Amino acid sequence: MPIFKILSRVDAYVDYTTEVEAGSAEEAVDLVYEGHVPVEWSSQGVVEFDAVRMSAVNEDGEDIDGYTRGKG
Repeated sequence: MPIFKILSRVDAYVDYTTEVEAGSAEEAVDLVYEGHVPVEWSSQGVVEFDAVRMSAVNEDGEDIDGYTRGKG
């Protein structure tokens, strides 16, 4: 199965990423968002945003398939 990079935007403007093995980007986001797999988050720096969200991203930091969980 492929490994997907997951971006989580929480904690007052801080981005975190982790990697998870899953069959699709959607499944990867769901597994992490719902807490079904243990993960270790790495801080990626500070960025401004309006809501908490979690999505699978590619090497350029862009959402994969536009699938996001949480507030958009």
